[in-house]
Amino acid sequence: MRIKIEKEVSLPDGIKLERYRRTPDLGPRILFFSGGTALKQVSSELTQYTHNSIHIITTFDSGGSSAVIRKKFKMPAVGDIRNRLMALADQSVLGNPQIYTLFAYRLPKESTDEYLKDELYQLESGKHPLIMNIPAPMRKIIRNHFRQFSDIMDDFDLRGASIGNIILTAGYLTNRRHLDPVIFLFSKLVEVRGVVRPSINKDLHLAARLEDGTIIVGQHLLTGKEEKPITSPIKDIWLTDNLNCNEPCKAKIRTKLSDLIQSAELICYPLGSFYSSVVANLLPHGVGTAVMKTRCPKIFTPNTGVDLELKGHTLTQQVERLLHYLRKDDPDNIKVDDVLNFILVDSDSGIYPGGVDKEEINKLGIQIIDCNLISEESTPHLDASLLSKALLSLT
Repeated sequence: MRIKIEKEVSLPDGIKLERYRRTPDLGPRILFFSGGTALKQVSSELTQYTHNSIHIITTFDSGGSSAVIRKKFKMPAVGDIRNRLMALADQSVLGNPQIYTLFAYRLPKESTDEYLKDELYQLESGKHPLIMNIPAPMRKIIRNHFRQFSDIMDDFDLRGASIGNIILTAGYLTNRRHLDPVIFLFSKLVEVRGVVRPSINKDLHLAARLEDGTIIVGQHLLTGKEEKPITSPIKDIWLTDNLNCNEPCKAKIRTKLSDLIQSAELICYPLGSFYSSVVANLLPHGVGTAVMKTRCPKIFTPNTGVDLELKGHTLTQQVERLLHYLRKDDPDNIKVDDVLNFILVDSDSGIYPGGVDKEEINKLGIQIIDCNLISEESTPHLDASLLSKALLSLT
């Protein structure tokens, strides 16, 4: 499959954007492979134009409050899923702003166990200020989740715990360890304007080999946010069963996720931590094949500025690594233009390691789309509004 965009294309497409703005329920199915908070503003911006965006989210976070829940309950990370659901939630009066506020709340970090358990009890009993104004029957549904969590929490450390994560965890554990049912419920409660799904419903972790031979296990050790940044470039990355094992494990996406990917009208490998957010989603077997079968434009929107995971990587090398993981299901039969067609950059204002080598990237069979993506307010980062409008215009 070859997809071409004429050189004279104008971004953004004002006519197309106005059509989407008037009927967001009929908006395009733009699919993102992502995780973390980098795409939060873009996701919120998109809800003005489409209520059909698709977000495939990583579940391999091993730091912060996610680590506490994962260690206690032996489950996938739900923090990034909660974050994306919140970004897509309807926060208007027509939505459920009280539920949004509740799900975004965190228990205080500096409190006694007695105080935290009492606050959880207040939530469970319906006496907490954050839950008293939530209309029935939603209030009862949420209280039941708090009760379920209280029944299983045992000695769980509540300090700094996200209420949204607690509800998702309770739903996951009471739905035979499946994420989809509780994501569906969560989506209805906060009127999510889009579709959010985990890349895989398993308790797995990321492992990476650096060019100096060092092997690192755990997403939190790769990002440079909670621990010291890596000192050597990442050479390879894979999934493993637990933090005490560096052996690759088998992981395959479900048929319904493959079908969801194939329903996309545009696929975007977006900004965010390159390996732990974007590439991590591509690691389960079947992702590359599903992307290959999807007949729509596929676009990479690289970070501008610094991504600590990309130590030693030029933009061209990023593209090569992205292609490697997208084609790993069947390198002989998955062609470059099956999985990646365009790179969206702002060469005038963006900071790209090694610069934008258009000649080398074109040799790979990939087109560069160079347009205004960075505003004075967002510099040196991508502007959420400009990026959203550019992607919408390319559908």
